[in-house]
Amino acid sequence: MSDRLRLAFAGTPTFAATCLEAMVAASWPPVVVYAQPDRPVGRGRKLQPGAVKLTAQRHGLPLEQPERLSGAEGLASLGAHAVDLLVVVAYGQILSDAILRTPRLGAINVHASLLPRWRGAAPIERAILAGDAETGVCVMQVQTRLDAGPVFGVRRCPIGADATAADLHDELARLGAIALLETLEALAADTAHATVQDEAGVTYAEKLSKAESRIDWRRSAADIDRQIRAFNPRLVAQAQVGTQELRIWRARPVTAAETLPPGECRVVGNRLLVGTATCPLELLEVQAPGRRALAVADFLRGHPGLAAAGVPA
Repeated sequence: MSDRLRLAFAGTPTFAATCLEAMVAASWPPVVVYAQPDRPVGRGRKLQPGAVKLTAQRHGLPLEQPERLSGAEGLASLGAHAVDLLVVVAYGQILSDAILRTPRLGAINVHASLLPRWRGAAPIERAILAGDAETGVCVMQVQTRLDAGPVFGVRRCPIGADATAADLHDELARLGAIALLETLEALAADTAHATVQDEAGVTYAEKLSKAESRIDWRRSAADIDRQIRAFNPRLVAQAQVGTQELRIWRARPVTAAETLPPGECRVVGNRLLVGTATCPLELLEVQAPGRRALAVADFLRGHPGLAAAGVPA
């Protein structure tokens, strides 16, 4: 087998762009990059390109943005490029069997979990919400079943006590790029070995919903802390704190503090504590509607009237 495979790449957001950057730096530039079409964002609904498109343009890589890669246009394009392998990272579309059969070696995918745990859309957030001690990335052969293909390579990562989804995203993107390059080298050398996933260990990482971001102060401080970390930066956990409706970006349980009834808040100097079913939770960074996120000490300076108050359940 040739020491260099002819590659196509399909991805859209920053996680995928990290892998694409690594491929270019390691002399694995794809002959074509597929990214989803630009989508409207923000209040102005202005079209915004994804990180993969910007990366491809910066490196002068051929770029295509079919509405559906598995449609006739995408299938014809992939066939015309006669690639050995399709690399898929956070592309955001289910690929048809026809697409997977087109490259000589099929397709591989970088997935941000320790498969078979957390197959699906939100593996980083679900790992935090579940209280997992570690997570990681897997490079797997893509099959038509969701995230079910045999695994070529794994990189593990502990989940720190204060790690947010944003923190894990960046670290897993870095590890995913390393695992991807290792897999490409092994495939090129014909030394790659894939391990079939154990179906007994399968769990699914369902897409996050807005309702899940709402804090219930009657839960334990540990549960709420995981919720806040998992929803940072997507959606962001929300709650009423005293008379204020806030988005809560960072917090921490305070086991040494005096117990407070669930939902009751107390200002202690420049600290803001809220009661839970167990110990209080100290809020560290919050955001009022229409305002930017602030450290709690700065927020309290702008809200001197915030006093202890019960929060409706």
